[in-house]
Amino acid sequence: MDILHDPEKHRFTLLQNGEMAYVAYRIENKMFDIRHTVVPVPLEGQGIASALVKEAYDYARQQGYKLVATCSYAVCWLQRHPEYGGEPSSDYCEGNACAL
Repeated sequence: MDILHDPEKHRFTLLQNGEMAYVAYRIENKMFDIRHTVVPVPLEGQGIASALVKEAYDYARQQGYKLVATCSYAVCWLQRHPEYGGEPSSDYCEGNACAL
């Protein structure tokens, strides 16, 4: 997958079959927070969301940021990957169940 990082827009993107999937993030107080994960319906079920989140968090780790997530998908991803040492952000709203 050809994932591109656009630091000016705070996004990691993937263009496939004319559809754009992306992860939007915010950096504040040395914390890298994935705020939104968007995968259009035609691209669902292909592992794209996971690949985008992994790419974003790998970048953040290389930069020395603490990993947090407001996006419910990213929170679930961090729970499935405890080796990343991430956690829900203070903005995360409980109640979105993770399918582990």
